[in-house]
Amino acid sequence: MGSLISVLAAENTGKAVAASGWFLENAWFIWLFPAISFLLILLFGKRFPKGGSEIGIAGVGASFVFGLATAVQWISEVEGANSKGAEGEYALGDGVLQIAAEGETTSGVGALTRSITWLTNGAEAIGAGIMIDGLAVMMIFVVTLVSLLVHVYSTDYVAGDRRYTHFFAFLSLFTASMLFFVTASTTLQMLVGWELVGVCSFALIGHWWEEKPNSDAALKAFFTNRVGDMGLIIGVSILFFGAGTFDVIGVNEAALNGTMSHTVTLAAALCLTAAVMSKSGQFFLHTWLPDAMAGPTPVSALIHAATMVVAGIFMVARLYGVFFEGYSIGGSSINLLALIGGITTLVGASLAFVQNDIKRVLAYSTVSQLGYMILALGVGAWTAALFHLFTHAFFKACLFLGSGSVSHAVHSFDMKKDMGGLRQHMPHTYRTFLMGTLALAGLPIFSGFWSKDEILVGTGGWGLFGGTDGNGAYTLMLAMGMVTAALTGAYMTRVVYLTFFGEYRGHGTPHESGPRITGPLWILGSLAVVAGFINFPPGFQLVPHSWQEKFFQWVEPVGVSYFPPIKHATPSWSLAIVSVIVALIGIGAACYYYFIRVRATSPSATELTDGPTARWTLARAGHSVLVHKYYLDWFYTKVIVGFVKGPLARGANWANQHVIDRVVNEVGTRSVQVGNALYRNVDQLVVDGTVNATGKIVSSSGEELRRMQTGKVQQYAAIMFIAAAILAGIFIIVI
Repeated sequence: MGSLISVLAAENTGKAVAASGWFLENAWFIWLFPAISFLLILLFGKRFPKGGSEIGIAGVGASFVFGLATAVQWISEVEGANSKGAEGEYALGDGVLQIAAEGETTSGVGALTRSITWLTNGAEAIGAGIMIDGLAVMMIFVVTLVSLLVHVYSTDYVAGDRRYTHFFAFLSLFTASMLFFVTASTTLQMLVGWELVGVCSFALIGHWWEEKPNSDAALKAFFTNRVGDMGLIIGVSILFFGAGTFDVIGVNEAALNGTMSHTVTLAAALCLTAAVMSKSGQFFLHTWLPDAMAGPTPVSALIHAATMVVAGIFMVARLYGVFFEGYSIGGSSINLLALIGGITTLVGASLAFVQNDIKRVLAYSTVSQLGYMILALGVGAWTAALFHLFTHAFFKACLFLGSGSVSHAVHSFDMKKDMGGLRQHMPHTYRTFLMGTLALAGLPIFSGFWSKDEILVGTGGWGLFGGTDGNGAYTLMLAMGMVTAALTGAYMTRVVYLTFFGEYRGHGTPHESGPRITGPLWILGSLAVVAGFINFPPGFQLVPHSWQEKFFQWVEPVGVSYFPPIKHATPSWSLAIVSVIVALIGIGAACYYYFIRVRATSPSATELTDGPTARWTLARAGHSVLVHKYYLDWFYTKVIVGFVKGPLARGANWANQHVIDRVVNEVGTRSVQVGNALYRNVDQLVVDGTVNATGKIVSSSGEELRRMQTGKVQQYAAIMFIAAAILAGIFIIVI
């Protein structure tokens, strides 16, 4: 990694100690392994027996093992810091850091950063390196584990593909780019990783580019993200000039300690929010994300569970000091970030209802859950947002890979036309898909219940039977989250019925997938059940105190200067019970509609012919709005793009022909006229006249002088005498 110029820990405002350890200090290996595998697959992949897939699995597997060791070392540092109470020194490389005074206990572990000089601009040295803390360690674990399972799954799913080697090469680069992004120590590195992730997603979404819908989806994802990425570039620039550094810790500190004015911080937060809206599929820049389902299913799983779409969530969490201060999250009841998240979670959940493509349902579900995470960050529930990212990665990857297993059997993603009754033919896929569904619906004891409940608690908007407290009273966000809980249970019940119940409506005989597909499904399904146990709420009587809030202890920065002093809401049994009841209402309503009424019509039926949309005008109008996806694609395509390609293009052409060209032609015509006038009046009359007159004078003078050359000495002497007299007179007058 070059010559080391700094190995240091974050400055701390409280009693945080510095992290140390070989794996932590060399965490850059984690993204280097898949980056090297990308190059090896491109150069030599086709010469290997498995087409290069074994190289990709080896590279990501090495990253997972290294990341696991890094996580173990980080956790041991945190646990050791929490139990350390005597005054002393904590070793870090060649230096030491003073920690808590005698009798006190340390409250956290500061980030470990390691950097080199990357660029030099005059006196300004721009560094590059790694920043490893609980947030980075958590993301490393999620990205490497899900990517490893996707790699294994893909060896079966894309077997025989015409670009099999190319697929695994970009899968490795995709993983390396995301790992580079989450371990970056500067905003400039984050920008590089952000763009690399976007380029890889473009290549993978358009993997089957020969089919126009696939290439269109890739271009739509690319261009939509470019819109938001302008916000990231501008936001990073604002932060540099406001804080005087690209360093992540320095930027957060400048926002929190007032070095940057609130106006500058707010401007940066607004620009960065635009980037989050595009990359993480927030309303109204979410439209690319469902279309990205045109890519292979393993890519969809990786994008939606662990890489691209969670990049925006990570960026807000990493630069949380900027957002917390810019939007004045503490003590408020609404802000732009929370509002965008709340609207997005409702929009995504409602659009999932009318999709017949199983992957599109899951895509809109991802939009909704990403809205949950942004909502949580907007209300100050930082740990809840990241905990939901953690649990969501497992159950959403399970669901996407499960949908791929189903499509692998029936050769279609259409639930209404080609699925139904598959639980009998595909028991492993059905059971793991059901695990993911129950986790997504937020039912106890599944992982989604714990993380969703933390988000609702974190809004601070619940005052029944003991308030939840928090960083403000975000009651509107709580209501949005509650409605989304009901919608989520309902649309996932619809998916389960149309896919696994009733009669099979497809062609041929479906069959269960092989072990390279079902193996990852069982691992992810199991994690969808137990992952929530890592963060039992405080005061949860069923487990010992030492098992409670482990995720919070391991991931949230505590006692450091680069993280805001956020408040943590207290758990509420009443809120948990009500949220479960709300989810059950949604599930119950969908069960009544599909399992009782639709099934009573016919085992092969998928909808009621005399349902609400057939009987009620308002329901039909609402359904039409949802089918047309709130007309956002129409607005972008017909209004914006149509205006640019139509009236604006014609107007620009008219302006070019009648304004610009006319001005240019007029200038040219006038220039010719002026040139002719100058030629006639100046060049011919003045310049040429002067030259000709001078020539004539010289010629005449020469003739006169020749006549004076008579050969008479007396005449020459007279001329010299006259000339000498004239010169003498001049000298006398002048001097």
